[in-house]
Amino acid sequence: MGEQVRYGLVGTGMMGVEHIENLKITPGAVVTALADPTESSLAWARGALGDAAAAATAFDSAEALAKSGLCDAVIVASPNFTHRAVLEPLFDAGLHILCEKPLATTMADARWIVDRASRSDRVFWTAMEYRYMPPAAEFIDEIHAGRIGRLQMLSIREHRFPFLPKVGDWNRFNRNTGGTMVEKCGHFFDLMRLIVGAEAVRVYCSGAMDVNHLDEAYRGERPDIIDNSYTTVDFANGVRAMLDLSMFADGAENQEEIAAVGDRARLEVLIPEGAIVYSPRVGFRNPKRVERRVVEVDAAALDAGSHHGSTFYEHRKFNAAVRGQGPVEVTALDGLMAVAIGAAAERSAREKRVVEMSEMGV
Repeated sequence: MGEQVRYGLVGTGMMGVEHIENLKITPGAVVTALADPTESSLAWARGALGDAAAAATAFDSAEALAKSGLCDAVIVASPNFTHRAVLEPLFDAGLHILCEKPLATTMADARWIVDRASRSDRVFWTAMEYRYMPPAAEFIDEIHAGRIGRLQMLSIREHRFPFLPKVGDWNRFNRNTGGTMVEKCGHFFDLMRLIVGAEAVRVYCSGAMDVNHLDEAYRGERPDIIDNSYTTVDFANGVRAMLDLSMFADGAENQEEIAAVGDRARLEVLIPEGAIVYSPRVGFRNPKRVERRVVEVDAAALDAGSHHGSTFYEHRKFNAAVRGQGPVEVTALDGLMAVAIGAAAERSAREKRVVEMSEMGV
């Protein structure tokens, strides 16, 4: 492969440009090809590349990019509903692939991707950036090292801004995104599986579209995406996890707050504050012994995106895997399982009932 890995990018919207900004600071990475059917998005990508844009050939489709021979690895950052169609020529061309979450919008498409990835000798990596936020990564390591004892309860809160505008307004409709619980919350269901170390067995979600997008219409059609929810997930090892989502909490000090409670202590991580807070059990009315520290993040990584530096750290790991110098840490199967929990949550919210994961075929 030589000293550099040649990257192609399919989908050059907001997330695609974040990948470009992070590839610019990833050792051994060079962007050689771009694919997007929308010229304004390609122009955005060229602007992000700056002087390096001249070395990146633009295409209007994934098929053309795949046939070009210009790439060793391809990042898929196109709209969710396009992933299967985009991935097919990339698999056929024998390319290494990093595919943005959600892996797909349906279980059938996710299973197809898992099958194709299993038959390839190339790296397939589902992009789950939240694993690689440095404070979150340290939080996970401490739980796995036993600092809180036996994990029993896990809660994740994301209080954030509404979904941003996208080309063609595709992200306003469940049929294009898989639904908010698949589109937005796949990161968190992936974190739950990673932290808990077991598979989900049942899901209950109470959620609706109550505040955002109520006065919007696109070609005469109203949006139908959840903007707030509570989701409880029971895992096979007895751990309970909960996700608290609000898409109309723009002013929250921390966008993500994750708390894990074991039989010996409680551990929290707060992002973007970067604080990890350790609170051991002390008994009733005894003095508390809370420890608090801030995990620093490389300034260049922070500046290169909106995911607290995580995209940069994920790219370092993916690049190593492509070179054969590290493992694939987030597989296609991991991507499928996150879609499955999200799809179960969407079904639960619509039907107002508990959904067993066996109903999702996993």
